[in-house]
Amino acid sequence: MGVLKRFEQRLEGLVNGTFAKVFKSEVQPVEIAGALQRECDNNATIWNRERTVVPNDFIVELSSGDYQRLSPYAGQLGDELAGMVKEYAKQQRYTFMGEIRVHLEQVESLDTGLYRVRSRTLAASASGHGAGAPPTAPAMPHHGGAGQQQFPGSPGYPPPQPPQGPPSRPPAGPPGAPPRPPTAPFTQPSPSHVRRWVEINGARHQISRGSLVLGRSTEADVRIDDPGVSRRHCEIQATQPPTVRDLGSTNGIVVDGQHTKRATLRDGSRIVVGSTTVIYRQAEG
Repeated sequence: MGVLKRFEQRLEGLVNGTFAKVFKSEVQPVEIAGALQRECDNNATIWNRERTVVPNDFIVELSSGDYQRLSPYAGQLGDELAGMVKEYAKQQRYTFMGEIRVHLEQVESLDTGLYRVRSRTLAASASGHGAGAPPTAPAMPHHGGAGQQQFPGSPGYPPPQPPQGPPSRPPAGPPGAPPRPPTAPFTQPSPSHVRRWVEINGARHQISRGSLVLGRSTEADVRIDDPGVSRRHCEIQATQPPTVRDLGSTNGIVVDGQHTKRATLRDGSRIVVGSTTVIYRQAEG
């Protein structure tokens, strides 16, 4: 059973089922949990061959409506999310510099159903939020229901600027010599072949054709023995950029913490089908 599925089952038994009613809002707990997993993956720092450190202090920014709905349970929810992060880190062999903490924070500028996750690494001796490494760049907002994300691409990276000044000319030769041919502009070498595969429960499955169908049926390209997975659950398409789409499954798909029908993939993207996590990988070679 996957980490996210166990997390959901623990929440169902808390406060006599109160969480089941509270989380009928736009923001779902499994989406927050998935975003925390992604925050660990994106900010993992390799210290040596045996140690990869990830953030241990997380802030989940919520809209006013979602915060008011969830704040009475912030302590229990924070503990459950921290426990999920610890379990996931153990699975991925991550380590922490100090105690794992997850806090909820109200942000007026966020609309209902949108949230952000910020994180930082706090040493065990640090107290409060003023110590430790500075926070990492905030993740982009995630939409809590079905549909596409409501934001542009990666922050912090300005678009490439066109070159300034006139184009360079080849140096002139000696007097009376024939003119030199213009120098061919430098071009990047063509990219090598991109290898694509998925990892499921430690097993690797190559995407050697244009697409890969995942499902419980023996007719699927990759069979997943999970009662929460439909016979033909979803399809990964080796397009540019690569995508995954739901094939009308019963339980849908969650991509990087986002419930969606279709999403763009990148190396390391996590696709949750039923209680199984599928990791998409690609590399040039």
